[in-house]
Amino acid sequence: MKNIKDYNLDELKEEFKELGEKPYRAEQVYIWLYKDKVKEFDEMTNISKELRQKLKENFTLCNFKIVKKLESKDGTKKFLFDVLDGNMIETVLMEYHHGRTLCVSSQIGCKMGCKFCASTGIPFIRNLTAGEIVEQILAVEQEEKVKISNIVFMGIGEPFDNFENVINAISILNNPKGLNIGARHISISTSGIVPKIYELADKKIQCTLSISLHATNNKKRSEMMPVNNAYPIEELIKACKYYIEKTNKRISFEYALAKDNNDNLEDAKGLVKLLHGMLAHVNLIPINKIENGKFVKSTDNNIIRFRDYLNEHGIVATIRRELGSDIDAACGQLRRKTIEEKR
Repeated sequence: MKNIKDYNLDELKEEFKELGEKPYRAEQVYIWLYKDKVKEFDEMTNISKELRQKLKENFTLCNFKIVKKLESKDGTKKFLFDVLDGNMIETVLMEYHHGRTLCVSSQIGCKMGCKFCASTGIPFIRNLTAGEIVEQILAVEQEEKVKISNIVFMGIGEPFDNFENVINAISILNNPKGLNIGARHISISTSGIVPKIYELADKKIQCTLSISLHATNNKKRSEMMPVNNAYPIEELIKACKYYIEKTNKRISFEYALAKDNNDNLEDAKGLVKLLHGMLAHVNLIPINKIENGKFVKSTDNNIIRFRDYLNEHGIVATIRRELGSDIDAACGQLRRKTIEEKR
C-alpha cells in the first residue's frame, strides 16, 4: 500500500484525480497530515466517510513507532524509530536559542565508509522514501508537543545518494500547506558527491549546503573519506564554486578535527589556500570518539588555535557546540545501537 506522505501536494492532487476526487480535497488532506498531524484517516472530520474509506483502502499513514528515546544532560534527545519493515533509524532533536533543530536520517545504513563516522558500521539496506524522511519530523513533533524550526540532513546516510527522495521531502517540508519550514532553515550535508552538487545548484533551492571536507589534500582525505577517490578535492571545490556562482549562497564546510592528523598549522594553511575567495564558512567539529574508530578528538588548544588562524586569514570559522555526546547523539555517532543490542 502507498504511503500518502510520499507525495508532494501536486502529486497528491493527481492521485486524488485517479480516485475520482476533486484536487481541493487533496489540499484538505494535506492540512490534516501536516498542520493537524493526525494519526488516522478517520480523524479527518471535514471530508466524507466515503473519501476516508478510499484513503484507507489505497494509502497508509506510515506512523513510525518509537523504540527508544534517550535524553542527554544538555537536553538533546535521540529517537530510535521502527520504520515499520523491521529496520530502524535514529533522529536527534537539539535545542538552540533560535529554536529546535532536528537531525534527520536519509538512508537505512550508509555506503560512504567515512572512517570517523559510526554509521559506517551499519550495512546499507535501502533509501528512505520522502514520506519516511518527513515522518521523522512529524513523529518528534507529536511526541514532544513542539514545533521544529530547523532541519539538518546529517543523520544516518548520504543525502545525495538518495537525492530525489530528499528533494521531494524538502518540497513537502517547505510547502505552506505542509510543514511550512522555510528552505533557508533546511541544511543538506554531503560527503562530496559532485554531480549532485551541480544538480542542486541548478535547482536553485534556497537551502544551505554543507560539505564534509575534513582534509585539504587528496591523500589525507581519501584515508578519511573513500568518496574522495571518486571525487577528489579539485573536482569538489570546482563544483562548490559553481554552486556559489549559481545560487549566490554561502557554503558551510564541515571540518572534524582529529588529533595528530588534520589539526596542525599546515592543515590550517592548506584550508585557507583551498577556500580563498569563496563565499564560505568553516564549521570546526571536535571529532567524536566512535567504537573501533582510529581518530580521537584534537586538544582544545589546537581547536582554538586552528579557528583563530582561519579567522585571522579571512576565512570565517566557528567551533560547533558539542551536543548529545553522552547518549551517542553527537556528530558522527549515530548507528542504531539498540538494534545491535537487541540482536
